[in-house]
Amino acid sequence: MALAPSPLPGSLHRYSSHLVAFEYASDTTNISSPTGVHTLLFVAGLSDGLYTVPFTIPLARSLPPNWRFVQPLLSSSYAGWGTSSLDKDVQELVQCIKYILNLRPKGKIVMMGHSTGCQDIMHYLLSPLGKTETPRPHLAGGILQAGVSDRESMVMLLPEELYKSSVRLAQSYTSEGRAEDVLPMAATGGFMNVPISARRWLALASPPPAHDGEDDYFSSDLSYDRLKDSFGRIGSTGTHIQILFGEKDQYVPRSVDKKRLVEKWERVIRSGGGIVDKESGIVMGANHNLDNASEEVIQNLVRRVVGFLSRIEEKT
Repeated sequence: MALAPSPLPGSLHRYSSHLVAFEYASDTTNISSPTGVHTLLFVAGLSDGLYTVPFTIPLARSLPPNWRFVQPLLSSSYAGWGTSSLDKDVQELVQCIKYILNLRPKGKIVMMGHSTGCQDIMHYLLSPLGKTETPRPHLAGGILQAGVSDRESMVMLLPEELYKSSVRLAQSYTSEGRAEDVLPMAATGGFMNVPISARRWLALASPPPAHDGEDDYFSSDLSYDRLKDSFGRIGSTGTHIQILFGEKDQYVPRSVDKKRLVEKWERVIRSGGGIVDKESGIVMGANHNLDNASEEVIQNLVRRVVGFLSRIEEKT
């Protein structure tokens, strides 16, 4: 579906000195609940900003009366991702969640990631705490929508020699102590037309042999041991998971069996004691962000998310 220019009703929250989040105001926003008001916190992907993902508005309008749809702006929003990191995203998401919980102390938080927002969820749940960092607020649920491999996408989209030469240059910058320097646009092929630091390029490209880029959670070729150390540890967080993977996601190589990949992730989560939602799986007819998707496809995704929120409210 195309996003037509239009005003959006809601509230703008300043959750830190320089960052804001927008809370969509639906027809049921003023309805109170004895169990508290809960929040679906939506974290978008590379180059996205407030409500630029097409399905956000129909989803926000469809939430149960005691749920609120909130999308934060992060330093990595729009073109900022090229010099940012998952670590910084998580720090800012913690600030946003603490702000929300201060407003609604009885409410639950479910984080829904789109694309790189899924990496943010994984990093929020699994990355080590910083030396001065207190435990992160609990997520009742995490929704991984279009969690794809940046590495596999880059290999698919970039000429092979450009991918290899860009990695070599980024590694050279890093070895010279220039990891935060921006790579020449010619070196990255103008990737997404964004200035990108050597550090972030390597985090996304996750070159061989180690494939140890910070962002590399969803590549289809990761070993079982590697998945055990990521998906397999979700159970210890107590966060319920729903995976929504587009049948026609254009950023996934054709050689990847999407259904088998999702089922593998689900098995690893369950093997570690984690809970995977019953509506997790492939979203038929959906591409990466559901742009130009039919109403039937959009409502399929919306229905599954709303059902997950209802089950979270009942079980946790």
